[in-house]
Amino acid sequence: MADEQPINKRVNTPADDESKAIGAQAVDLIQTCYDPEIPVNIWELGLVYEVNLKENKDIEVIMSLTSPFCPAAQSLPEEVKTKLEGIAGVNDVTVEITFEPPWTTDMMSEEAKLELGFM
Repeated sequence: MADEQPINKRVNTPADDESKAIGAQAVDLIQTCYDPEIPVNIWELGLVYEVNLKENKDIEVIMSLTSPFCPAAQSLPEEVKTKLEGIAGVNDVTVEITFEPPWTTDMMSEEAKLELGFM
């Protein structure tokens, strides 16, 4: 969408204040979701590739997992969806899992790398 304004490199929202607030709240909620095997939230792990808020207030999340065999492959996307559905004003939430590009530790934030001893 031409009028999208990124909150950061992974979040796209329409330019109005309400949409920006919903996008920020979405990130806050995503940061409460953890891979059960890693003590860092999925946002800082870099597992969330995109959060797109549509003009009709639907949210689309494109995310990955640490591996296709992740034990949380079913529960983690559902947790993200359920939490985002609780945002006031949001109509529908879809969570798409992708492995393109494959997740690597390079996608982790510096905070996550520090927490996990990669730095």
